[in-house]
Amino acid sequence: MSTVSMRIQDPAATQVVEEAEVYMALLSLDGAQVIELGCGAAAHTRVIAEIGRPASILACEVDEVQHKKNLAATDVPETVTFVRAGAEAIPAEDDTADVVLMFKSLHHVPMKSMDTVMRELRRVLRPGGLAYISEPVYAGDFNEVLRLFHDEGEVRRAAFEAVRRAVRDGVLELVEQRFFNTRNDFDDFADFEDRVLGVTHTEHNLSPELYEAVRRTFEGYMGPDGARFVMPIRVDLLRCPV
Repeated sequence: MSTVSMRIQDPAATQVVEEAEVYMALLSLDGAQVIELGCGAAAHTRVIAEIGRPASILACEVDEVQHKKNLAATDVPETVTFVRAGAEAIPAEDDTADVVLMFKSLHHVPMKSMDTVMRELRRVLRPGGLAYISEPVYAGDFNEVLRLFHDEGEVRRAAFEAVRRAVRDGVLELVEQRFFNTRNDFDDFADFEDRVLGVTHTEHNLSPELYEAVRRTFEGYMGPDGARFVMPIRVDLLRCPV
């Protein structure tokens, strides 16, 4: 697949699935050496370790607060090793990973460093190894709430363009793109405040006026079962050249 056919989004994609269904279908994880970049609270890490049965997962997180929480967790399979590291300098030897995963983390990398990340993926992957990069598409109701205080339009496009350049320049090969939707639901605004406004990897300093605007907009999506959003996702599946 060439860069000409790469798309940043697919408005026709309506399927709603758990992302685990997507990566378990696309990746051969049994016995694999896996690196996850930007593991966050390690939700996908746990699923992959328990269901995918990889030989090991090196789970990297740059945020110090979240990394300490991960180290303190007691419910993590022993195949997982947590390290504090960013995607710009992956703490792994050359040609050692079968799979590298980035779940909605590429757009958090400084834009000037995104090309470096692409080269790092190639460096640590074995020839033929796969990089699974999922990114939120800049669309949908949840994005309408988020962009009131944290507009990610520029960084999400920059992440897509970094992948396009990597494919164009032969750093990595594009295997395929997948477009789908995942659920992103909240019990109430307090739940949203805790899980979104209160994240430690990004500092959100909202003025009282902006806070009220965000609250009113969010509560416009509230129903009897809370606020229920569908978030569009793009996956770029890349291969390290042989």
